[in-house]
Amino acid sequence: MRCLLHAALLLLVPGLVSCAAVSSATKIDDRTYKIEGPGVPGGAEAPNRRLAERICPGGYRVLDSHRFKVDPTEGTFTNWVIRCL
Repeated sequence: MRCLLHAALLLLVPGLVSCAAVSSATKIDDRTYKIEGPGVPGGAEAPNRRLAERICPGGYRVLDSHRFKVDPTEGTFTNWVIRCL
């Protein structure tokens, strides 16, 4: 029984962590979107990449990328402007 509890907790933790790093997208024009990424340690672009692949299943091109820190103790935010191919 205890082993099942540990297994359930191990499966639950990655799901909760992945929910914390979510990007949001705003449509600029016909095939252009602005993606605002969450504050991620090290400035990882994976949340932006996942959202871009969901928005543009046929592929995309990053037109502009902007990285910044709001607070030194927080992660690096990455904003993209993409165009669907």
